[in-house]
Amino acid sequence: MKNFFKLFMRIHVYIYRLTGGRIGGRSSGTRGFGLLLLNSTGRKTGKAHTNPLGYFINDDSYVIIASYTAFGAYPAWYYNLTDNPNTTIQVMKQVIKVKASVADSVERQRLWEKLMEIAPGYGDYQKRTERLIPIVVLLPTN
Repeated sequence: MKNFFKLFMRIHVYIYRLTGGRIGGRSSGTRGFGLLLLNSTGRKTGKAHTNPLGYFINDDSYVIIASYTAFGAYPAWYYNLTDNPNTTIQVMKQVIKVKASVADSVERQRLWEKLMEIAPGYGDYQKRTERLIPIVVLLPTN
C-alpha cells in the first residue's frame, strides 16, 4: 500500500507540473482551499522531495497542515522544513520562495478555527490522533 501511495503522489506531482495546476491544483468540496506543491530537502538524505498538500491563504502567507492523515507520526516534510525552513512552493504555474515556520499555540488556534471553516474534515484527523496536528505558515521571501 505504501508503494502505491508513493506512486500516486509522483503521478499527482507530474500532472500538476505538466498542467500548471489545472489538473491536481484544486481541492474538491472546499472553498478557499487549494493544492500546492511543497519542495523540501531531506534532512537526513539531502534529497529533493515534492509533496502535494492542501493549503489556504492567510494574509500574505500560505498555510499547510501537517496532518499526515492522522497517522501517529509527523510527515517527513514537516521534519525537513523544521531543519531547513527556506524552500519553494508551486501554486498553479507560479514557483514561490518561502520560509516555513510552525505556528505557535495562539496562532495555531486562530488558524485552526479558520481551517475548520474552510476544510472541516481536518477536525476528523485531529480526533483520530493523539498528537496535536501542527500548522505550518509559509511566508513568501521574494
